Amino acid sequence: MARVTVEDCIDKVENRFELVLLAGHRARLLSSGAPLTIDRDRDKNPVVALREIADETITPDDLKEQLIHSLQKYVEVDEPEAETVPLLSSSPAAAAVAPQSSGDDGDVQFDRMSEEDLLRGLENLAPPTETEEEGD
Repeated sequence: MARVTVEDCIDKVENRFELVLLAGHRARLLSSGAPLTIDRDRDKNPVVALREIADETITPDDLKEQLIHSLQKYVEVDEPEAETVPLLSSSPAAAAVAPQSSGDDGDVQFDRMSEEDLLRGLENLAPPTETEEEGD
């Protein structure tokens, strides 16, 4: 590779290993059709990527963000809050958190449940009965 170009990039990206990752990512973007920010001058994509970093036509922080995004398999999506699930039990502990309608404005309000009430309610829950599968 062009030694002068690498030495020009070191003051933009201090870590040489990070520079290789960023320049490689940019070179792959160029080969997939990303627009050039400098003249090519018959240089190959890795050299063009290094020259773009050295000339600061593309910032290393933007490249790093793009690289991280391209490597993510699961992208966090902000989802709306889950709706309130109706209660299944009619025990006194469950009644402590039952919604109470205020009537005039239609808002739903909830009472607080203490930890002790929660534990008592959990103790009253029965595990599901197991049924034997047919055909064994």
